[in-house]
Amino acid sequence: MTGQHDAMMDGGCTCGAVRYRLKVRPIFVHCCHCTWCQRETGSAFAVNAFIEASEVEVLKGQPVQQKLPSASGKGQVFWRCPDCGVTVWSNYGGAGPNIHFVRVGTLDNPSWAPPNIHIYTSTKLPWVILPDDVPSVPEFYKPAEHWSADGLARFKAARAG
Repeated sequence: MTGQHDAMMDGGCTCGAVRYRLKVRPIFVHCCHCTWCQRETGSAFAVNAFIEASEVEVLKGQPVQQKLPSASGKGQVFWRCPDCGVTVWSNYGGAGPNIHFVRVGTLDNPSWAPPNIHIYTSTKLPWVILPDDVPSVPEFYKPAEHWSADGLARFKAARAG
């Protein structure tokens, strides 16, 4: 992949010290409305594109890790710019270190990775209106019911790797 397509898959922090590229399309994109994501982002939800860590190329700088608690109790690791502190991706305890949850808002073109599903809508803020054409669930879901066969295989291979 080269040229304009690469640019759509590039992202970084606010100050520009950290830049990255997604080498393939994400496995799946969540828009999470849980209260943890609301608090962590300071917003109404978090949009995470999950992708194999091996498919995220750091182009500039080096994000630093910070371990934080999570609702599951397994914790999560935030990867942040050491200068401006923006989280560019995280690793959740349940998915492991080989899957990055890239913050879609850090992509140069966030519209390139729209949500495939809205999760934890039981705690979404009442003024957030969900689209009719994207699945939504009150809590979590069974990946086999929503992911492609390719996505399931990629996730399984990355976790085993």
